[in-house]
This record gives sequence, structure tokens and C-alpha cells, in this order.
Amino acid sequence: MIETIWQSILQTPDYLVDANKRIFVGYIVTALVLALVVYAKRKSKRSMRGFFRYVFAKKIWWAPSARQDYQLWIYNRLLKALLFAPIVVTMVPIALGTTEALETIFGPHSPYVLSEFSVVAIFTILLFIADDFTRFILHYALHKIPFLWHYHKVHHSAKVLTPFTIYRSHPVESYLYACRMALSQGFVVGICFYWFGTQLSMYDILGANVFVFMFNAMGSNLRHSHVWLSWGKHVEKWFISPAQHQIHHSDNPRHFDTNLGSALAVWDRMFGTLIRADEVGKISIGVGQYDAGHNTIRDIYTKPVVDSFKSLFGKVDVGSTSVQIKKGK
Repeated sequence: MIETIWQSILQTPDYLVDANKRIFVGYIVTALVLALVVYAKRKSKRSMRGFFRYVFAKKIWWAPSARQDYQLWIYNRLLKALLFAPIVVTMVPIALGTTEALETIFGPHSPYVLSEFSVVAIFTILLFIADDFTRFILHYALHKIPFLWHYHKVHHSAKVLTPFTIYRSHPVESYLYACRMALSQGFVVGICFYWFGTQLSMYDILGANVFVFMFNAMGSNLRHSHVWLSWGKHVEKWFISPAQHQIHHSDNPRHFDTNLGSALAVWDRMFGTLIRADEVGKISIGVGQYDAGHNTIRDIYTKPVVDSFKSLFGKVDVGSTSVQIKKGK
């Protein structure tokens, strides 16, 4: 156990050099460049000192809520290594089971003969679409099912947004997302193995799916920030902008359960949950008119468990906060 904890601690800085992690240094750099563009458009008097004060405002980055996020980033890694890693569903048995099921239903299949480029392109696109769609479905369930909402409410109880808010989650939710990833990837691998045989590989940049890399490089770290970056009403019909995700964190009841997608906005359009950035004004960050009660790390871990089971038998209130984000015009 001690060795597992120590290894987890030692690997924490790897998040900065892993392109599969949101706080990869490359994504941080591109987010800063985009934030500089937003700053230049918003401010009449501009300076690099003013820019850094705007982006790294102490009232946001050192707010109690933000300090909780930093702690949760570490604690959740340790809990995952100690408790959840051994019981998370893994991709390989899902992939094998999918291939066997297809062979049982449709019989053995000779792989389609396609160029390597075509196979890799199809595999890469299917992985991205399956991952994005299943993220949306699980996110939708976390909002719509009261039992699950109490765990997801941890994320929405943030009173300020920083890139580390992505790690503000309850371990139960993190476990569900880990299983979701294994299921979606295993399903795609199983199908493509049945269609194309063993010649499966993915187009990647620094080990990340090329589409995931491009999405993260387009300001994904600004999704959890006070920097209002909209991509315009036409693009936001297809892709979720940072501003749209900030709307998702709004404490305005009109914005609840909206913009649930990660990268693609088409799922929200299909489910009627899409709001464009040009359709709203000022927003405040939070979960509603009541206090979420996540005042300490202990509350964050224990209260969702208690409230989720209470919700099976009665009503439990949701929570609120108060930091405003202004549209940049």
C-alpha cells in the first residue's frame, strides 16, 4: 500500500507532460494564447502585467473552492490507485466479448481489404465519436438521475472555475467515467477487429487521439475558467465552446442540464439541451439557490453518499455559489 501511494505521488507531475491529460503543458500554452486574444478584445488599456492579473486573479486561483480542487486532484489519485483501480472494468474483455458476440450473431468474417490509411482513419474517428457520445450519455444520467446527481454535484459545487476544476469530482463519479471509457473503447476495438482484423492503430499526436488533441488545444482549459471564449453561434451548433461549458456551470435554473457535451454539440442538439453563448448574458457559477454543503474535503466525500441514499426516500436540496463571468464584447 505504501509503495502504491508513493508511486501515485511520484507520477502526479506526469500530468503536465501527458497529452491525454487536460493540464498537459501544451494545452495550457494554447489556452494562454487564446486568453490573450480575449483579453486584448476586452480591455482598452492592455499590458502583459494586466493580462496575467486578469488570467491569474488571486480571488479565483486562491479561493477556498479552488484550494479544494487542488487537494482533490491529489486525494482522488490516491483513492483511485488504492481502491478503484483493481475493480475498474477493463477494455480487453469488452473488446473480446464484442468480437465473439458479432461472430456468434453474424458468423466468422474475413477482414475487409482496405488501405492502411482508411482503416486507421475509420478506427480513429469511431474511437473519438464513441468516447464523446458515451461521455454525453453518462453526463446526462448524472444530471437527470437524483441518486447520481448528488455525486456529480461535487463538480458543480465549485464556486470558481480553474483548469483544476476538471479534477473536482467524487470518486464514485470518477469510477463511472473510467468504466465508461473501457466500455466505449472496448466496443469500438471489438467491432473494428471483427471488420478489419489485427491491423488496428490510431492517428495520434503525442499519444492522444488526433481529434482529442485538437479539441484540447483549442482552449479546453478555458472551459473551467473565467475567460469567456465563444466560437460564435454557427460553430457552437457543432462544437462546445469554453463559454458554453461555463454556461453549463451557471446557477441560473434556465441553464441547468444544458451543454452536457464534451467536444461535439450535436448530442445536445439531439436531446434539446444546447444553449449558445450568444443566448445568455452574465452568469454566476454554482448549482442553484441552496448551499451544496461541500465546505470541507470530508463533506465532499461523505455528503454525496448520505444524500444519494436519502434521495431514494425523499428530497434533498441542491447547492449554490456566486462568481460572475462577463461576456467579452
